[in-house]
Amino acid sequence: MKKTKKKWLAISAAALLTTALAGCGNSNSNSESNTPANANTPANTQTEANKPADSGEVPTLVWWTIGGQTPANFDQAIAAMNEYTAEKIGVKVDIKVASWGDWDTKINTIVNTGEPFDIMFTNNSKYSQQVALGAFADLTDLVQSESPELSKLIPQKVWDGTKIGGKIYAVPTYKDSSLTQYWVFDDKYVQKYGIDTASIKTLNDLDKPFRDMKAGEGKSFYPLSLTQGDGFNGFFNGYDDMTLGLAPVGVKVDDASRKVVSVLEQPDIMDGLKLLHQWYQDGIINPDAPTKTEADKARPFFAAQAFPGAEVNWQITEGVAKYDMFQIFGPIYTTSTIQGSLNAISANSKYKNEALKYLQLVNTDPKLRNMLAFGELGVDYDNVDGEKVVERKTDTWPLAAYTQGTFFNLAVTKGAPVDQWDQVRKLNEQATSSANLGFALDIGKLSTEVANTKAVWDKYRYELLTGASDPEKMVPKIVEELKAAGLDAIMKAAQEQVDTYFQ
Repeated sequence: MKKTKKKWLAISAAALLTTALAGCGNSNSNSESNTPANANTPANTQTEANKPADSGEVPTLVWWTIGGQTPANFDQAIAAMNEYTAEKIGVKVDIKVASWGDWDTKINTIVNTGEPFDIMFTNNSKYSQQVALGAFADLTDLVQSESPELSKLIPQKVWDGTKIGGKIYAVPTYKDSSLTQYWVFDDKYVQKYGIDTASIKTLNDLDKPFRDMKAGEGKSFYPLSLTQGDGFNGFFNGYDDMTLGLAPVGVKVDDASRKVVSVLEQPDIMDGLKLLHQWYQDGIINPDAPTKTEADKARPFFAAQAFPGAEVNWQITEGVAKYDMFQIFGPIYTTSTIQGSLNAISANSKYKNEALKYLQLVNTDPKLRNMLAFGELGVDYDNVDGEKVVERKTDTWPLAAYTQGTFFNLAVTKGAPVDQWDQVRKLNEQATSSANLGFALDIGKLSTEVANTKAVWDKYRYELLTGASDPEKMVPKIVEELKAAGLDAIMKAAQEQVDTYFQ
C-alpha cells in the first residue's frame, strides 16, 4: 500500500474536524464519464468563473433531488431563486423532487434509461454503481477551472473521500462527514408514560416504552410508525458497507481484523430483526409499513442521523410542541459517511460548466442557500438576523437542506442553539473512526454481481426492515438468493481489496 494512503488514514479524522452539520438520515425529514473539451482550461480569475453563460439564452438546469410533496407555492419559490441566480450567474434550475419512498426507484430509472438531467443528488448507496455505469461526468479538472471558490471551500480530504479510481464525480455537501444517530420521542408521551430516555441505550430498551404507549393509546396507535424507504433508520450503523451501498455486506466498524461478513447472518443483526418482527406482529409498527412511502405527521418516535438542534426543525415540520432527542450511536467516520450526500453532474449534460457554477453559488451565497433550504422568503420563512437566523413560518417546504450544499453559509433556525455549528464541530472532535476508514470498494469488475445482488436486496428489504417478514425464515432465503446473484464473489473481492489497502 502506498504511504500516502496510510497517511490519509491516520489524519483523515483530524482533517475532517473542520466540516460541519450531519446529514439528516431520517428518510422523512420534511446514491467512465465524458470529460468536457475545456476541462483543462483554467479560469483566469474568480470573477471569470462567475460570469453568465455566453449563449444569449439563460440555460435551465434540471436538478433531481429527494424530498416531500411540493406545496402550492413551490413554483413561485423556485421562480424567485431563478430570478436571483439568472442575474448572478446566468443560470436557472428546474428542481425535480422524487419522494422519499420513490427516490430509489426513480433515480435508478433515470440513470438506466438515460433520461436527461444536469444535476442529481446521490449518496453512498448509489454513487459507486452510478459512476460504474458512466452516468456522471468526471469533474476532477473541471471543478478547479470552473468553480475555484467551491474547490477551495471544501477541504481536500473531503474531496478525496468522494473519489472513485482517483477521480471526482460529484460535489460533496460540505458539512460534518461523520455519522451520529439519534432517537427522538414526542415529549408528551415521555411525560405521560414516564419514559426515562437517559436509560435507553439499545433497541431492546425501547420495548417497554413502546408497549406502554401502545397499551395506553389504543389499537390504532403505532408507537413506531415506519415507511418502506428506511425501515428502522440506522439499523446497520454498526457495519461499514465500504461505500458499496449494499447493507448485507460489510465490516463491523470496530473489527480490527477487518473481516468482510454477511451482515444479515450476524447475531446482533438477527436479534434486531427478530425484535422488529415481534413489534410488527404486536401492532407496535404500522401494518402498512412495507408499502407506505410518506410518513405521517407528528410521529411519536423516530430514528434519524442528525446533529445538535435538529429537533427544532422537526418540531416545525412534524407539528409537535416538543421533541426529546438523544444520541444513541456515534459520532463515527466512515468513507460512506463522507459520501452520504453528493450532487453529481450528468455525463451527458450540455451545461456541465454552468452546473458547477450553480453548485458553487449554492455553497458560497447565503441568500440562495437559505432559499433552497427554507423556501420562499416572506412566505415560508423570515430573516431575523440578516441571513444568519431565520424564523420558519410554514412546515411544507419539501427540500431537504442536507442534500443541497454546505451548512456553513446557512442560517440557524430561530429556537435552535445560536452556536449550533460550534456544537457540531465539538461532536466531530469526539468522532471515532471505522476500522475501514479510507477504504472504498472498487466495483469496476463487479458491476454485474453488484447490480444483481442489489436487485435481490431491494426485493426483500422493505418487508424485512419494517418487521413484516419473519427473519428466521426470510434471512436464509435472502442470503441464498444473494449468493446465487454473486454475493460470494463480492465478499471475496472486497476482502482481497481491504487486505491489500491496509497491508
